[in-house]
Order: sequence, then structure tokens, then C-alpha cells
Amino acid sequence: MPASLGPLTARRNRRNPVVLGQSQEINAQFNQLTDAILLVGALALGYEVRRELGIRIDSVPSLEPIGAFLWWIVLVIPFGPLLLDLQRFYDHPLRKNAWKSIKQAGMALLWLAILICGSAFFFRLYLQSRSVLVLFFIFGTAIIVIKERSIAAYLRRRSARSEHREKVILAGSFEEICTFRERLNNEQNAEVEIVQTIDIAVSPISELVRSLHEYSVGRVIFSAARTELGRVEEAVAACELEGVEAWLIADFIRTSIARPAFDVFGSQPMLVFRSTPDRSWALESKRAVDIVGALLGLIFCSPIMLAAAIGIKLTSPGPILFSQMRSGRHGEPFRMFKFRSMYTDAEQRKQELEAFNQMSGPVFKLDNDPRVTPIGRWLRKSSIDELPQLWNVLAGQMSLVGPRPLPTYEVDNFEDPSQRRRLSVKPGITCLWQISGRNEVRDFDSWVKLDLEYVDNWSIWLDLWILLRTVPVVLMAHGAK
Repeated sequence: MPASLGPLTARRNRRNPVVLGQSQEINAQFNQLTDAILLVGALALGYEVRRELGIRIDSVPSLEPIGAFLWWIVLVIPFGPLLLDLQRFYDHPLRKNAWKSIKQAGMALLWLAILICGSAFFFRLYLQSRSVLVLFFIFGTAIIVIKERSIAAYLRRRSARSEHREKVILAGSFEEICTFRERLNNEQNAEVEIVQTIDIAVSPISELVRSLHEYSVGRVIFSAARTELGRVEEAVAACELEGVEAWLIADFIRTSIARPAFDVFGSQPMLVFRSTPDRSWALESKRAVDIVGALLGLIFCSPIMLAAAIGIKLTSPGPILFSQMRSGRHGEPFRMFKFRSMYTDAEQRKQELEAFNQMSGPVFKLDNDPRVTPIGRWLRKSSIDELPQLWNVLAGQMSLVGPRPLPTYEVDNFEDPSQRRRLSVKPGITCLWQISGRNEVRDFDSWVKLDLEYVDNWSIWLDLWILLRTVPVVLMAHGAK
């Protein structure tokens, strides 16, 4: 696993689907939104302090209105929480000390400051005041850490005072109840108080009902994979009559990747095991980002695309665009477009070059491929040959971020069935493989591993992070040949 994916893997691991999964997800999103607002407040505070004290560590001749910093806010709101997440700032607040929180928040805001400076340089934006940037770094770090430490102290106090925790009953077999309790972490123990455990295999259901009345609980958690189904059904029915939530631990079917979720098909309740991102507002926003990004890309890159088309037409005979059937989501074929970077007989000459393939597995890669035209080498090195795929994104066949789509014949030659799991999401123009050296990755298994890391840890923040990392990779032609 690349070191850069560590925080994102940690984020997936802390979304424990067994206890309070939806609640934790909502809390995490609310926490990130709060931090975004606090960072905007830190920016405004930095501006006000500079204005009141007249601090100047730069050459700006006058004090600017706060409106001049609006483009900073556009960067701070999405990338502030993202960079905090990448530094593992949100991981297990009860298990770390204040110094670690300061280091994590400080590093995240340092990268945010670098992003602001880099955006000012690349997009020729006026960096109004470097003194405000320094004050923003100081105030932002302090405010974020104070908020996080305050929440941690509150959770510890709530954990110590059981009356502030939700009362729950554990029901099932004795061994499974013990196993479940051992798996509870500090954050989960801070949320719930287990007031009673009942072995429903040997105890009458009336004892469960009596405990519901005695402790006034609103939820019963069943850890009962080895308990007779009829007993579990009877206990759940008792909870239903009492108006009490019944949570059934779904670990009776062992999976190594798929995460259990509940859904309804018609009127039939379904236990769903998903190994891909669940449908959510984040997944819907991914499509919106794809449409907006593809439209903006086509508009701003149209002069480059026109120049590339003219260059291809003038330097080698054949069509401007190259199209090929690629495997999309779940292997559904679609026609992908690229600027032609090879001679027109490239497919016919491939067989004679098979012996020189430098990529293991079903994929064909070759340095200094003789089939590539002179202008094609430049198009590939600058990744301009990929720009027509923006049309595939608009058509819904591809995404801006996702595993690279492979030719259908290469997918048909997959030796390991598990490699097909990379097809469970929509393919993309850029991905972890693109920003990890591209052609420097020689092992197809390593390539697939990067794709599966993306699938297993997907979030809208991960997409934004990959898009952000793609810019310098493309500009410096890192790993491109």
C-alpha cells in the first residue's frame, strides 16, 4: 500500500459498521464541515488582527478589504478538511495527546498555505498579504486543535458518567457477547453503556422484556450467529412490540472486503454486502464534479486540443482520433477516444513486439515503442493524448478519477478473478496509478493493488486529492513516456 494512502485507509477502518455506523458517518461529516467553517473564521481573524495592528511583513502598500481574500476561502473550505484527514487528524481523538494533534493540524495547514501560494503562482492570482497567511496558519492551527481537544475531553467526561451514554442491552450467546465487548473501542464505549447481557439461547424471552422495562433502553444489539434462528426471531419480535430498536450483528457470513448494509427490494428486507462505495450524496456529487470538470476541461483545453489535432494531421497520415473498445464498469464495453499517438499499423505490428513486453500480466507496455509517432511521444509525455476522454466523461462512460480502462481483450485475459474487482467502479482519466509513476509501475499486480486501494477507500476527498496530485505529475511529466 502506498504510504500516501494510510490516512484514507484509516478513515475506512474507523467506519465500523457494527456499532453506530451511520451516526459515526454523520458525525465525521459534521466535524469536517465545522472545521471548514472554523478555518474560514481563522482567516477572517488573521485579516482583522493584521488590520488592527497594521502588521506588515510584505510589500503590500495598503490594507485590502476582506473581499480580496474570497479566492482563499474557495480553497480553504474543501481542502482544509481534506488535508486534515490526510494527516490522520480525525483518527481516534481519545487515543492521542495534544502534541500529536498540534503536529497533525500544523502540517495540514502548512500544506494548505503551500496550496494557496501555489494557486497564486500557477493561476496568476494576487497573493494579497503574506502576513495574513502566517496569522491564518497560527490561528487556524490553534482553533482546530482547541476544538478537537475540547471534544475529546467532553467524550472522556461522558464516558466516565454513564448517565450521558445510551443504554443498550446485549443479547445472544455468551461467547459471542464476550467477543463483541472485546471489540468495542474507546469511542464506542463513550457512546453506549451496556446495562445487561442476556443469553437468549438459555434464558426466556420474558427476561429480555423485563430488562427493557427495568433499564428503559431504546436498543438491543444481538450477537447471535450461533443461536437458533427461531429464538432470535422471537426476541426481535419482542423488541418490535416494545418499540425498541433491534440491531443484529451481520457477521454470520464471513467476508474479507464486502461491508454489510440493509436495504429493501420491493417489500422484501435485504442484507446487502457491498465491496464498492454505497450510493450516497458523495457518490452523486462525484458525477456532478465529473460533468463540471469535463466541461471546463473542454473549454479551457480547446486551444491545446486544436493544436494537437493540427499537429497530428500534418505529421503522419491517418485519423486524428484513435478509438478502441475498453471495459467500463462491470466490464461493459464502450468506445474510448484518444488523440492518435501511433502509426496506423500499430495494432498489426503489436504481435511482433509481444516478446519485448515490459509489463507483467495481460497488459502490454513498451518503452520507446517504435509504433509511436514523433509528435505522439510528446502527446503521451504531456498526457494531451488523453484529453478527448473528457467526452467519455460527459457521456457517463468514464469519470475524471477511477481505474484506467483497459482494452476488452486484456480484461478477457485476466488470470486472477479478483482482478476484475477493479471493474466494480467507473473507469477514470486519472487514478492512483497515474500519480504513482505510471509507466514506472512494471508489475500488473501492483497496478491492480493501487486500483483496489482506490475502490476500497473511495471518498470525494480522495478524488479531489488525486486530481490535485495529478496537476504537478502532468506538468512535470513524472513517469510518462
